[in-house]
Amino acid sequence: MGQATLLELRGISKHFPGIRALDRVDFKARAGEVHALIGENGAGKSTLVKILTGIYQPGEGQMLLEGKPVVFPSPHESQAAGISAIHQEATMFLELTVTENVFMGHHLLRSGLALVDWAGMEKRTKALLDDLEIRISPRAKVKNLSFAERQMVEIVKALSINTKIVIMDEPTSALTLSEVEHLYRIIRLLKEQGKAVIFISHKFEEIYQIADCYTVLRDGRYIGEGLVATSTVGELVQMMVGRSLNQLFPKNELVPGEVALSVVGLGRSGFFRDITFQVRRGEILGFFGLVGAGRSEVMRAIFGVDRRDEGTIEIAGKAVNIRRPSDALAAGIAFVPEDRQLQGAMIQMSIRENTTLPVIDSLSDRGFLNRRNEEALVERYGTLMQIKASSWEQAVNNLSGGNQQKVVLAKWLATEPKILILDEPTKGIDVGTKAEVHRFISQLAADGIAIVLVSSELPEILGMSDAIVVMHEGRITDRLTRADATTEKVILAATGRPSTPGGPGERHD
Repeated sequence: MGQATLLELRGISKHFPGIRALDRVDFKARAGEVHALIGENGAGKSTLVKILTGIYQPGEGQMLLEGKPVVFPSPHESQAAGISAIHQEATMFLELTVTENVFMGHHLLRSGLALVDWAGMEKRTKALLDDLEIRISPRAKVKNLSFAERQMVEIVKALSINTKIVIMDEPTSALTLSEVEHLYRIIRLLKEQGKAVIFISHKFEEIYQIADCYTVLRDGRYIGEGLVATSTVGELVQMMVGRSLNQLFPKNELVPGEVALSVVGLGRSGFFRDITFQVRRGEILGFFGLVGAGRSEVMRAIFGVDRRDEGTIEIAGKAVNIRRPSDALAAGIAFVPEDRQLQGAMIQMSIRENTTLPVIDSLSDRGFLNRRNEEALVERYGTLMQIKASSWEQAVNNLSGGNQQKVVLAKWLATEPKILILDEPTKGIDVGTKAEVHRFISQLAADGIAIVLVSSELPEILGMSDAIVVMHEGRITDRLTRADATTEKVILAATGRPSTPGGPGERHD
C-alpha cells in the first residue's frame, strides 16, 4: 500500500434519531487502487457514501483530501473537490444526448463569451469515450442505450469534471458477463490514470477479481482492513457478520422422497428446447447458467406466465395442463420471480395485503373478507419468515431489500405449495440475510417441499443444491450430483462444454 493517500476519514460518526449509523469509522482511499467497501445492508456503507458526496455531513470526525481537512456542505462541493459516485441506478436525462448528459451542470463556454461550446463538449466527450475504449457516439440519445452503456456514460461524466475518486455502488447488478468484463477493463484504466476507486459489492467473486484492498463495516463500526490477495472469503465473512462461512449455506442432508415435479421435452421457440428434469419431495434442484441461458424463461413457462410450444408437465405422476398461473397454483406450484419489486410484490401495498393476495378467496366468506383469519395468516407467515417491520400494515416499499424478499416468500408459502420455484431468491441482499433465507430454504426442503433454485451465484448453487442442472443458450448441457459438482464442471457446462460423459443426456435421478 505504497500509493499516495487521496482521501482519509478519521473517526467519522453520524447519528440519526435513535440510530448511530456510523461510529468512529476510519477509511483511506489511495491513488491507483481499488478499495472494496464491504458490509451487510445496514452496516453503514450508504451513509458513508452520502457523507463523501456531501449529502450528509458527519457529526464527528475529520475528512482529509490529499492531506488537507475538507468539509462538503453539499454535493456540489464534493464534486468540485473531485469525488464522483456512480450508483446502482443510473440517473440520466433519457431524451438528451450522451454529450449533454456528460456536461450537465458544468457546460463548457466559448472563450470570452457566455455561449455554450457544443463542439468543444462533443470533442471532449469523444476523447473520454475513446480513452476508456467505449464505442458509443457522443450524439446518441441516452434512451437508446443499454443499461450497461448508461453506466459507462456515468463514468465518462465523472471523468469530465477531473474526478480523483470514483465511487461505484453495486455497478454490476444488472450487467451481462461480457459487460462486467468491459467494466473491469475500465476500472483498470482508471487505476492506471491514478484514480482511487471505491468499489461496493455483495459479490465476493467481484471483490477478488477487481479490488486491491478492503475495509469492512459492521453495524456502523469499522471492523478492519487489509489486502484482498492475502485474505480468504471465510475471513471476510467472519468480519462482516461475526460468524463463519459454513453457516452461510446451512444445508440439511436428506433422503429425497417421491418425484413431485417431472418436466419432459419442454420447449418454446426462440427461448429454450428439450428441457427435461425431475425434482423430488425434500430435494433442492439447482438451476445454473450465464445470462441468456434461458433458466428464468423455463420457470415462467412451468408456472404458466409464458406459453410453451411443446413438452409435458407432471405433478406427483399425473399430467397437468398449465396455461396460466392460476392453473399452477391449483396444482401446488408456487413461483418467486427474480424481480421482487416489479413481479414479486405490490410494493405500495402493505405486508398484510401482499401476503394474503394469492389466497384471498380462501379467506373470504360469501364475498366478505374474514379479517380475523387474514390477520392470523399474516401473523403466522410474517413471524415464520422473521420479517422486520413496525407492523404488518407497513408498506413493502419501506422495507429493506432482504425484508421485501421475505414478504414475497411469505406470500407464496401462504398458498401451502408442494413445489416451490425460487428465481434468484437472494439477489441484491446482504450476506447475513442470505444466510437466513438459505436456512429457511433448507427447512422447507426438510418439510417435504420440492424446491427448484435458480441462481447466478455459483457458491449458492454449490452450497444449497442436492443436484444441479446447467443450461447454455436455451438447452440443458449437464446434470450433476452434489457429490460430483465442482466450480470447474459447472462453469464448463455453462459455457456449452459439459464435463461429464454424455452430459445433458443423463438424469440425476
